[in-house]
Amino acid sequence: MNAEFDRKTQSWAGRRDERPAFSATMLAGAILITAALASGSAAAARAGSDRDYPVRKEEEIRKTLKFADVSKPGEVVVDNFFGPVTVEGYDGKDVVLVARKTIRAKDADTVAKAEAEVKLDIAEEGRTVDIYVDGPFRDHEGSRRRFRSWREPGYEVHYAFEVKVPFRTDLAVSTVTGGDVEVRNVEGEFDVHNVNGKVRLSGIAGSGEAATVNGELAVGFRRAPAGACGFKTVNGDVVVTLPPDTSADFRLKTFHGEAYSDFAVTSLPLRPAVREEKKGTFVFKSDRSVGVRVGKGGFEIALDTLNGDILIKKKSSQ
Repeated sequence: MNAEFDRKTQSWAGRRDERPAFSATMLAGAILITAALASGSAAAARAGSDRDYPVRKEEEIRKTLKFADVSKPGEVVVDNFFGPVTVEGYDGKDVVLVARKTIRAKDADTVAKAEAEVKLDIAEEGRTVDIYVDGPFRDHEGSRRRFRSWREPGYEVHYAFEVKVPFRTDLAVSTVTGGDVEVRNVEGEFDVHNVNGKVRLSGIAGSGEAATVNGELAVGFRRAPAGACGFKTVNGDVVVTLPPDTSADFRLKTFHGEAYSDFAVTSLPLRPAVREEKKGTFVFKSDRSVGVRVGKGGFEIALDTLNGDILIKKKSSQ
């Protein structure tokens, strides 16, 4: 028997393997997302072929970094551009960094140019350890996540980061292209971003945001979120796994996809349109997300994709 929606109780009934789907057809007009993609960043960071960049230089960087202020949990910032980032919690007090740097260039002179232009900056200030890849692709007049287009430099500099942090650490982790972002077994506030690649968080506790543009976004909590959360991609599924005792309110948006839940849910009312005035004319903007409640409700968890499904999964008790 398929899972069925009881309009009287406003809840789903059915076996766990019969996950209810909130399809775009069922919710006609209720699911909408507008995606704005910045052009130029992916093109500027595209990987060159071996033919284009025949000269290669590799380096491994290992450092143990310390928090200057240990009176409260630390924060680790990893801001990459081209390459993957993996962060894992461990039973220690320092930040352990392994960075594998690879330069590929058209000739030896361009390798020297790459070494002069692209730098790994590391700072230990207060409660923050900051690991930052700087280069001509950065827009220094804007925020750190803004990039500018620049002409083909004749090289590419790839950093693959592996970072161990204390279990209780706040995180701000990002890359743009050339790899995935993965966070494992960390508790705290998190802000995790990618553009061309997957984002995977597993065994986490705390609250925060994670997003990518091209790739799946998967998040697994070992405890129910400690605050509001937002998870978003444009091209890919959004998969969130939560403990069986979770109580939360969800806001769901998908355009070309469906939403599924292992949990029994009840519907929440649509949010009212927000009135804005533009040049003397009133404009009403509708949120148009679908709201559902798990358990008794609680912190809001927003799940958002354009081309993909949304899955709310129940963590196995084993």
